[in-house]
Amino acid sequence: MVNKLDKLMAKSFAGPFVVTFAIAVFVLMMQVLWLYLDDIAGKGLGFFTVIELMSYKCVGLVPLALPLALLISSVMVLGGMAEHYELSSFKSAGVSLLRIMRTLIIFGIVSAATSFSIADYVIPAANLQFGARMYDIQQKKPTLNMEPGVFNEDFNQYAIRLGGREEDGRHISDVLIYDHTKAATGELGQITANTGEMYSADNGRFFVMKLFNGVQYSEQRPGGKSSDSRPFVRTSFKTYTKVFDLSEFNLSKTNTKLFSTNRSMLATWQLQIGIDSIDADIAIRKQAISNYMTNYLPMLEQDTTVYRSKQAEDEVDPTKYNTRPVDILEGETASKRDSARRELNASVGRGTTIEAIDNRSKNTIKPVPKEQRMIMLQDRRVEARAKALANPLVTGAENWDGIVGLMDSVETTIRGRVLNRTRSSVRSVSSQAKAAERILPGIRESRVKHIYDLHMKYSMALVCIIFIFIGAPMGAIVRKGGFGYPILVSIIFFVIFIILTIFCRKLAESFVVDAAFAGWLPCVILFPVSLYITARAMKDAKLVNLESVTSAFSTVIKKLRGTKSE
Repeated sequence: MVNKLDKLMAKSFAGPFVVTFAIAVFVLMMQVLWLYLDDIAGKGLGFFTVIELMSYKCVGLVPLALPLALLISSVMVLGGMAEHYELSSFKSAGVSLLRIMRTLIIFGIVSAATSFSIADYVIPAANLQFGARMYDIQQKKPTLNMEPGVFNEDFNQYAIRLGGREEDGRHISDVLIYDHTKAATGELGQITANTGEMYSADNGRFFVMKLFNGVQYSEQRPGGKSSDSRPFVRTSFKTYTKVFDLSEFNLSKTNTKLFSTNRSMLATWQLQIGIDSIDADIAIRKQAISNYMTNYLPMLEQDTTVYRSKQAEDEVDPTKYNTRPVDILEGETASKRDSARRELNASVGRGTTIEAIDNRSKNTIKPVPKEQRMIMLQDRRVEARAKALANPLVTGAENWDGIVGLMDSVETTIRGRVLNRTRSSVRSVSSQAKAAERILPGIRESRVKHIYDLHMKYSMALVCIIFIFIGAPMGAIVRKGGFGYPILVSIIFFVIFIILTIFCRKLAESFVVDAAFAGWLPCVILFPVSLYITARAMKDAKLVNLESVTSAFSTVIKKLRGTKSE
C-alpha cells in the first residue's frame, strides 16, 4: 500500500505541476514582455531572434515559477483528494497527512535543488546573453519605412520625402531628397524627381532609388574671411541612381564581457567576491581619510593596513586615495611663500611633513636602500611628533584660554599666515570628508544589493519547500479541487510572498535592516504560517476557528453587561 500511495501521489501531482509550471512561466513571460515591447517593436527582428530573447528570459523566470507551480498543484491535488473523500479514507486507514505529503515533499526538495542550481549556474549566463542582445536591439535603428508625405530621416545625413507610392511598393512619384553629407563644408544638396523606383539589392544589403526626369541642386554658402558668393549649380537628369547602405540597420553583436559585472549575471561565488571587493573599497576610502589627516596632524599614526594585493593596488590610481595637501599662502609670491613656509615650520613644528623636492638629474643621486629609507622615514615621524608636542600651540594650551590664547602664543609677524594656513587646511579636510560622504552611500547601497541577491538565491529555493507545507494542508482544509479555489488560495499566498520580497528589498536598500536578514525574511515569516496550517490540517480543523472566537466575544459581552447591571 505504501508504494501504491507514493505512485498515486506522484501520478496525481506530476500532471498538474507541469501544466501550472507552464502557465506560470507564460504569465510571467507576458508580464516581462510588456516591459521590453517598446524596444522590440518596429525593429524588424526575425522570428528566431525573438524566440532567442524569450528563451533567455524564460530561464530567468524558473526560480519564480517553480514555487507558484508547486503551490497551485499541491492545493489542487490535496483539495481534489479531500473533495472525493480519498484523503479521509487514507486517514481512516491510519495514514497520517505528513505520510501522504511525503511524495510532495520530495518534489519540493528536488525543486528547491533545481531552483538553486539554475539560479547559480544557468541564469547568470542566460541574463548575460539577454542583456547583450537587448542592448544590441535597443541600439538598432527601426526598420526602414517610406510613407508618402512624411520625411524619412533613417539614413544618416539624408532626408527623403515621397509624394506618392504605388500599391506594388516599388514605383514612386514626386521625390524630394535633402543631402547633408557635405554640410560641414557649407555645401547643401537637393534632388527632386517626377517619378522613380525603389528596391533592395544584393540580398538586402543596399537600398536603391532609381529616379527619372529630375533636377539636382548644389549650393555652397559663403564662408571664411571672404564673403564672395559661390556658384549655384543645377543639373537636370533623365535617370539618376542613388544607392544607400543598409548595414546600419543590421543587428550588431556586442561583446558579452561588457555586461559581465552586473549583479544579475553573477553566481554566488562571484557575488561573494564582489562583496569582498566592495568592503575593501570602503575600508580603503576610510583609510585614505584617516591618513589624509596625518598630513596636518603629525602626532596621529598612519594606518598601514594593506587591503589589496600588489596587483590590485597597481590597478588602482595611487593618487586616488593618497593625496598630499597643497600648501597655499594667500597673497604671497613664490619666494616669499618659501621663506614663510620655513619660518612657519620652525614655529609650528611641521617642517618634517613637507618633503623637499630634488630637481637634480637622477644620475647624480645615489639610490638609498629600502631599509635605510624606512628608518629615515620613521625618524622623521618621531621627530615631527616631538616637535609638534613641544610646539607653543600645544604647550600654550595647557591652561586653555580658547582660540585667543592660542593665537597670543604665536608671533605677531606670522599670525596672519597661520590663520590662512589653518583656513586652507580646514577647507581641504572638509572637502575630502564631503567627497567621501557623497560616495560612500552609493558604495554601501551596491554592497547591500549584492548581499541581498546572494541570499535571495537560497531563499527562493527554500520557499519551494515552504509552499508545499502551505499548499497541501490548504487543499486538505478547503476540500476543493480543479482550478477554482486552488488558484485563488495560491495567488493569495504567492502575492503575499512577492509583496514581502519587494518590501524587504526596499528595507535593505534603505539600510533599515541587514541585507542578509532581508533576503531570508519572507521565508522567516511564511515558515511559521506553514507550520500552523499543517498543524490545523492534521487535526482536521478549520483554518480559523470562528466558533471559539465568537464564544469568547460573547463571554466578554456578558461580563460587561453583568458589570453594568450591578
